[in-house]
Amino acid sequence: MSYDIYLPSYSIGADVYDKIYDICRPYGKRAVVVGGHTAMEKALPKIKEAIEDKDIEITDALWYGGDATYDHVDMLAASDAVKSADIIWAVGGGKATDTGKTLADVTGKPIFTFPTIASNCSACTSVSIMYNEDGTFLKPNFFVRPVMHAFIDTEIIAKAPSQYMWAGIGDTYAKYYEATISSRDERLEHFTSLGVAVSLMCRNPLLEYGPKAFADHKKGLCTYDVEQVVLAIVVTTGIASIFLTKDFTPDYNSGLAHAIFYALTKYPVIEQRHLHGEVVGFGVLLALLVDGQEEEFEKIYQLNREIGLPVSLKEIEITEDEWKESMGHIPKMSDVAHYPYKVTREMLEDAMQKLKERVRKDQSHEE
Repeated sequence: MSYDIYLPSYSIGADVYDKIYDICRPYGKRAVVVGGHTAMEKALPKIKEAIEDKDIEITDALWYGGDATYDHVDMLAASDAVKSADIIWAVGGGKATDTGKTLADVTGKPIFTFPTIASNCSACTSVSIMYNEDGTFLKPNFFVRPVMHAFIDTEIIAKAPSQYMWAGIGDTYAKYYEATISSRDERLEHFTSLGVAVSLMCRNPLLEYGPKAFADHKKGLCTYDVEQVVLAIVVTTGIASIFLTKDFTPDYNSGLAHAIFYALTKYPVIEQRHLHGEVVGFGVLLALLVDGQEEEFEKIYQLNREIGLPVSLKEIEITEDEWKESMGHIPKMSDVAHYPYKVTREMLEDAMQKLKERVRKDQSHEE
């Protein structure tokens, strides 16, 4: 058996855009920028300043389309700015960089990412989460290798809306729990074992630095705590994801928390009013209760409460009827196809009941 592993390359700091020319120029001299409107507004002036008087030019700055869909990728691929570019610079959050990565795969052009928020690991990993035109989840799109380099500008990220880091925390600690549960009691390949080991650093820094980092981020500060959490969200999770993906399947890379999220995307309120990591962080609570990890549940419950991540259906605006309907879909999701046991509706019902009792206990103490 043989396999190839490509790891992400990245720079982090307030002046990382100064490295753009040296890192990108060997791959070409014409770059197309693809990203979100706000993200490009924040990052593009710094990017242009960094390459001023250098023999590397921007063909155009294109809006990515608002969602990571194949239609948007096809639209971008057909543009003259993309066709004439040597390299792609994807600027923004997860959906913008996921669109850029799929565009790079379709066109065969090297891609570099410029994350402007710390909400997920898209900027460093080798998968794009693709959606249908109506905003519902379609499928993960896996690539052979991650982006060529990620330029993580902490100054821009520190001034971004703090809810993105807030949601990123929920999405990041999920990696540890889903990886360890999905790989349980198996003889693992070397790279999968590495992924499981690395995933511990998707949890530990968040428990240690998360509350302080979130408080600092809300003030627009880039402190040591903020940087540690940004690294965990963007880099560590990306590395773990790469190690945990085998033959373009998410066997060890996902789990019940993500199955809950993707099942709930059926309801428009999730895509319209809630962030991916926010809902995944809620799903982790149920996943830990299903798995019988009471001590770990308590750690994450307390972290969620401290920083305001959801601990109830009400906080993600899902009704009891919608949850009852979702419990019929969740056990069939591909994210739990490689679990050490079959997830059942009864498990989900029991976990939800325990979670409600924990919330009621908190509320009774506060009264």
